[in-house]
Amino acid sequence: MRRIFRSSVALIVFVFSLILAGTGARGQSASLGVPTAATRAAAQAAPTQTPKMAEQVFKNIQVLKGVPADQVIPAMQFIAASLGVECEFCHVRNAFEKDDKDEKVTARKMMQMMFTANKETFEGKREVTCYTCHRGSTEPVGTPLIPETEPKAATEVTASPSENLPKADQLVDKYSQALGDKDAIQKITSRVEKGTLVAGEMKAPVDIYAKAPDKRIAIVHMPAGDSSTAFDGHVGWLGAPGRPAREMSAAESDSVRMDAELFFGADLRQLFQSFRVKSEKKIGDRDVYEVSALNEGKPPVTLYFDAQSGLLVRVMRYLDTPLGSNPTQIDFADYRDFGGVKVPYRWTIARPSGRFTIQIEELHQNVAVDDAKFVMPPPPVPAGQKSP
Repeated sequence: MRRIFRSSVALIVFVFSLILAGTGARGQSASLGVPTAATRAAAQAAPTQTPKMAEQVFKNIQVLKGVPADQVIPAMQFIAASLGVECEFCHVRNAFEKDDKDEKVTARKMMQMMFTANKETFEGKREVTCYTCHRGSTEPVGTPLIPETEPKAATEVTASPSENLPKADQLVDKYSQALGDKDAIQKITSRVEKGTLVAGEMKAPVDIYAKAPDKRIAIVHMPAGDSSTAFDGHVGWLGAPGRPAREMSAAESDSVRMDAELFFGADLRQLFQSFRVKSEKKIGDRDVYEVSALNEGKPPVTLYFDAQSGLLVRVMRYLDTPLGSNPTQIDFADYRDFGGVKVPYRWTIARPSGRFTIQIEELHQNVAVDDAKFVMPPPPVPAGQKSP
């Protein structure tokens, strides 16, 4: 659904569902799996609701019957990224339920083929996806390609014998120490950042408000109105100009919950169950250590720590969908000391659909932030009706 990403307003809404702030990573949308004490208590107190299935929410669902409705759009995004197409490659504009296009019929057959291959050949494990064959093209790639130029030697990754790598605990501790004094970090009650989002030729002002332990909202000021991505301490929500705010799916909420962790760097051991050092690599001219942060039943979150400074350089996370995993890469830079704590003033969010950079120009800590700022606004009152 690349058209969503290319429109100015919807693009920013999507970008800020991925933005990471605070003292460390925030990265796809992989869920944390280990909620904070506040969110755990809220989950225990909240009544359990049966999620609606795709066929209960969308019209003319055939292949994805029985899939939770909030996984349909991420699945479509995975198809778009795998084939390098927009929504209207398969769908009729403003009438997605119609079967007028052959491409939509073919897409259904391809999904069925993928499910069958995984079931019969890989014991139900998802080894084959749309991207396995398409690699960003509408035509599957079946023949090796001859490169136009001499292939370059890989420089991004340099394998290291595992016995020569530092222990995961050492890297986690070094990161925590590099961020600053733990007591200083824990004294931070709020953070307000102002900056600029740059996506190609587009620029827009950005305001980010975070409040301990896990409330956060990012607001992009567009000519058409403000776009917001927020986590209120329990669930996430999105707002866009001209549209009612909507609550996020469970997977989206998990992602922004991690973004909202004001003490991310100091709380890594509370957020993940285990860590595993994978290799030593190069990102640009930096030597980094690659560490998998693991939670049972969740996609791993990969953390890249600068070998010299110990600071977090990159995060890779994945949002699982019925068809495959959507990746997000976040790079952190321009760390500055603020009140004895290191804070990244620039981060770049990259996905198959594009790349966006946030540059912070102004930062304040321990300022008053009203809890009402994080609350999802109510839906608009229909014309002719009085508000309750």
